[in-house]
Amino acid sequence: MGQSAEFGKFLKAMRSRLKPEDAGVAGGGSARRVPGLRREEIARLADVSTDYYTRLEQGRNIHPSRAVLDSVARALKLDAGEQAHMMNLLAHCAESARSPVPIQDVRPALRQLLEAVGDVPALVLGRRTDVLAGNRMAFLLFADFPELPPGERNLTRWLILDPRARELFRDWKTVAAEAAGALRVDVGRHPNDAQANQLVGELAVHSEYFRQWWAGHRVATRSSGSVRLHHPAVGDLELNFENLVLPDDPDQVLRVFSPKPGSPSADALALLGSLGAGTARESTTAGETPDRAGAEPPETRSAGVRGAQRP
Repeated sequence: MGQSAEFGKFLKAMRSRLKPEDAGVAGGGSARRVPGLRREEIARLADVSTDYYTRLEQGRNIHPSRAVLDSVARALKLDAGEQAHMMNLLAHCAESARSPVPIQDVRPALRQLLEAVGDVPALVLGRRTDVLAGNRMAFLLFADFPELPPGERNLTRWLILDPRARELFRDWKTVAAEAAGALRVDVGRHPNDAQANQLVGELAVHSEYFRQWWAGHRVATRSSGSVRLHHPAVGDLELNFENLVLPDDPDQVLRVFSPKPGSPSADALALLGSLGAGTARESTTAGETPDRAGAEPPETRSAGVRGAQRP
């Protein structure tokens, strides 16, 4: 495995969030010049020398064993997602920047599946949370992603930069922070993805919240959960979601939202579907998402949500 400065930054961020009392370190009440634990304290907890841990955190080109990495993860109290992200930073940092980025495509059978679950919102998300496909209900509830320019067909970008997303999600800050954490995971797996780096730069320029979340090196890997929404046409909804990783392509996720049967949210979702009948595109594709500065694909546009507006 290689080594990277990003790996060292991640270790430092994880160390800074720990409180001495949480890690069982004596002398936690004494004055500290920096937040969190000291390097020597993490080194002691991980049973490695301070010099060795310092070199890890400085991103030097050394080759830690899996046993050492597991020990450091325990000392830093990393959860499973954070530990996987740490391993990704090591495993993928040596990838060539010239490695071609594969074209993201959605299998026809998956498009048929989107149509089959047409009563509830469903999206196919690819690398960087690009919206690769979706059904009519998803475009009615969130945004008409096929109507957006190619470089804006990205769920994280829409969540963080579009004011309408802030109005739609009742817990917007939590949802947006988690989206930033999921993007962090993707960048860790594909550090030389120019489109991902461009997206991160755009979000950092236009969102103070994103800059804070990104600096904290938070990662998010939830496979299920719930969201609370307030839609301008049908009011409040609470929907569960499931992220289903596709076995043929681990970079694609099918995200399906569903209400509790017989609930007011189910009624509101049904009303939204009836109100939007004939006004949103029936196609399940959000179009290929080419280079973020690339040209528009030759697809027909329909009335719907326009380009994201920056706050």
